[in-house]
Amino acid sequence: MASQDVLSQTTRLASSSALLQVLFRVVTFGLNAFTLRYLSRELIGVVNVRLTLLYSTVVFLAREAFRRACLSGSTKRNWTKTINLLWLTFPLGVFWSIFLGLVWLHLLEVPDPSVVPHYQAGVVAFGLSAIIELLGEPFWVLAQAHLFVRLKAIAESLSVVSKCILTVILVVLYPQWGLYIFSLAQLFYVSVLVMCYVIYFMMFLGSPEATKKSFPVARMKALLPNLVEDETFVNWKEAWLTWSFFKQSFLKQILTEGERYVMTFLNVLNFGDQGVYDIVNNLGSLVARFIFLPIEESFYVFFAKVLERGKNVKDQKQDDVAMAANVLELLLKLVLLIGLTITVFGYAYSQLALDIYGGSMLSAGTGPDLLRCYSLYVLFLAINGVTECFTFALMCKEEVDRYNFVMLALSFTFLCISYFLTHWHGSIGFILANCFNMGIRIAHSIHYIYDYFKESTYRPLTGLLPSPFLVLVYILSGVITGFSEVVFCCDKGWMARLIHISMGALCFAATIVTMFCTETKLIHFVRSQ
Repeated sequence: MASQDVLSQTTRLASSSALLQVLFRVVTFGLNAFTLRYLSRELIGVVNVRLTLLYSTVVFLAREAFRRACLSGSTKRNWTKTINLLWLTFPLGVFWSIFLGLVWLHLLEVPDPSVVPHYQAGVVAFGLSAIIELLGEPFWVLAQAHLFVRLKAIAESLSVVSKCILTVILVVLYPQWGLYIFSLAQLFYVSVLVMCYVIYFMMFLGSPEATKKSFPVARMKALLPNLVEDETFVNWKEAWLTWSFFKQSFLKQILTEGERYVMTFLNVLNFGDQGVYDIVNNLGSLVARFIFLPIEESFYVFFAKVLERGKNVKDQKQDDVAMAANVLELLLKLVLLIGLTITVFGYAYSQLALDIYGGSMLSAGTGPDLLRCYSLYVLFLAINGVTECFTFALMCKEEVDRYNFVMLALSFTFLCISYFLTHWHGSIGFILANCFNMGIRIAHSIHYIYDYFKESTYRPLTGLLPSPFLVLVYILSGVITGFSEVVFCCDKGWMARLIHISMGALCFAATIVTMFCTETKLIHFVRSQ
């Protein structure tokens, strides 16, 4: 597949994923806001921190390394061996689910049954849901590797909406069920997700479209583990790369979910405070899930296909190097501007957003300050996602192994800083520690990118330098909206709130117009792709 075709399909994948997720997440956003009125902070804390951490840890440790390894390189490979390797995620998931489930049941603090009933059933259900989701892993990797543009977005969106609708129905009709509600909803979510992939491939394999595309798998049976006569069960090169990524993924999970591990194992916050923190965290990370994650996942595939892992810039095809450098520069500029916009406008509109979303439960206390800090953290998330997706797509096995030592030191430092900052500044300390963590990771990735391109004429890191005039507009917008918040928000009635919103809309419009005038190269890229 030509590099230009890969770029075109990759951008379609990222944009379609982002747009579909926005559409469906708007629905779930409203459903969740409705559900908050019926639940206690403690129940939200147990579900969204304790049990969700169990589920995410199992699936991450079981599959992340396999995804990284199996999505590297060309799609022209022995897919039988790759699928065999991917099925190893299932027994690995069973092991982690049983092991961590016992930890969650017997070593961690158990919530008060009168406040959060049926905790044991919740642990079993969330662990089982992780195992069910791993059944769809070969389908997911095959779809992602061949750039099936809408399948992933539709499957995830339908499963999330189905989960939210079931949760709302059960919360309204049977609020006394407690964790049974979220256990059933979680099992329903993963079942819908896996079935979407299975049904799609049942219809696609053997179809004229599959034949036209010369799809490497012809029958559903080929998606099950298969022994090949006189050949090894798996591709050992992929297997060793998976092992390298597994060591890294273990550390990355600690960094990604570090604050939840600190909350869960060190009890620095009670379940109620954990609930508020998680709601604010989810609200603040909407853009990261809608836009940054689809970009990171899709362009990881692009860079891995266009450039060859482990080769320096001189040994690559120069046309591909030019395209990759240009795309990286424009991606950095795109996520930087999105991150700056959220940071600037998020500061003045955090309290209003929380008050509309969850009422006084969220807008009083530390909620607004949490969301303001998270607005800054989004900027770090934006830059880190793109720089790491390029770095991980190009690192050879030895470089991945070396980076594991960096991650090990960073994981330990992050956990220590999280613990001390939380004692010093409550839940805000978690976000400050995350900013520090992301800053170090960004510095490492920028160093790798600089070294990679230093022997060429390309300087993609210039994408991190916005126009000076645009920076001035951001500063003015921040000052104006900050002053507007003090004067008009948020206890002076709806008319004052509307004036505050109008001030923000005018400043936002001025910022967008300035972008169109100063970042013409980026605007052309977004429009053309």
